Amino acid sequence: MPKPQKHVFICTQKRPEGHPRGCCQDKGTAAIVDEFRRQFDERDLYGTYMVTTSGCIGPCDLGPNVLVYPEGIMYSSVKAEDVTEIIESHLLGDTPVDRLRTPADIWG
Repeated sequence: MPKPQKHVFICTQKRPEGHPRGCCQDKGTAAIVDEFRRQFDERDLYGTYMVTTSGCIGPCDLGPNVLVYPEGIMYSSVKAEDVTEIIESHLLGDTPVDRLRTPADIWG
């Protein structure tokens, strides 16, 4: 397996209903995962890029969250309709999508 140029992590954390932090799964993350996988298949991106579901990656109240490495750029409040822009701009074009970036102070 070749080392990917970029690795996309999509939070699919599920917490009990009413949990104070909330969770990405309750905010539509399944549609985001489906769209990334559909586009990766359609565009033949596997091998050059990687997409993986994950547990909690941080700011639950801002989710759904997507984290792209090696840059360590996190996107928040992502919707399935944002996936094309993330792929085209960030993965293929090396230009992060500023309007979706999680506030820098989240990293403390």
